[in-house]
Amino acid sequence: MKETGTGDAKVREDICRFGRSLFERGLTPGSSGNISVRLDDGSYLVTPTNASLGFLDPARLSRLDAQGRLLSGDAPTKEVPLHSALYHTRSAARAVVHLHSTHSVALSMLPEIDPHAVLPPMTAYYLMRCGATALVPYYRPGDPAVADAIKGLAGKYSSVLLANHGPVVAGDTLEAAVFATEELEETARLYLLLRGLNPRFLSPEQIADLVKKFGLTLPAHGH
Repeated sequence: MKETGTGDAKVREDICRFGRSLFERGLTPGSSGNISVRLDDGSYLVTPTNASLGFLDPARLSRLDAQGRLLSGDAPTKEVPLHSALYHTRSAARAVVHLHSTHSVALSMLPEIDPHAVLPPMTAYYLMRCGATALVPYYRPGDPAVADAIKGLAGKYSSVLLANHGPVVAGDTLEAAVFATEELEETARLYLLLRGLNPRFLSPEQIADLVKKFGLTLPAHGH
C-alpha cells in the first residue's frame, strides 16, 4: 500500500477500514485510540478527537501540515504529540497506531516490566514485527511531555508502551503499523497467560538466527 500526498482518498479509506477492524475486534473501546499516516508532501492524516475508530468518516479525518496545523477536517486527536514524536525520531515511519488494547495496558501496569524491553523474546513474529518494546512512564493523556519521553528513546524503538494507557506503534506502512500493534497485543496476552509458569523463550541463538535471516535491528539492551 502506497500513501500519497496528492490523492489521499485511498489512505482515508484505509484508515477507516483498519480502524473499524480494530474496534470491532475489541482492541480499542469507545472513542479511544487514534491512527495517523504521513503523506508524501509531509502533511498528515489523523483521526479526529473523540472519534470512535469503528465509525470514522473519511471526509472528516483531520489533515495537518508538517508543523501540526489543521488544514481541513475535524479537530485532531489530542494525542498528536506522541504521533509527531515517533515520526520525528523514526524517519522511515509512515504510520502510527495508538490503542487502549486490554492486554497491553495490563502489561504496562506490572511491577516486573523492564522499561527497555517490556516483553521477553516469546515468539519469532513478535521480534519480526515489533522488535523490542519500550515502556514510557505515565503521563496524562494529551500531555505534550509524553512527546519528550518518546524522543528520549532516540528512535531506537518502533513500538512503545505508555504506562497505564496503551501501545503506540510506528510502521513504514499503515498495514505494518496495525499488524505490529496487533502482534504486541497478542504477545502481551501470551505473557499474562504464562506469567508464573516458567515458559521457554527464544534462545540467544534463535534470536541471532532471526536477526540474520530477516535483517532485524534490535535495541542493544532489548533481548
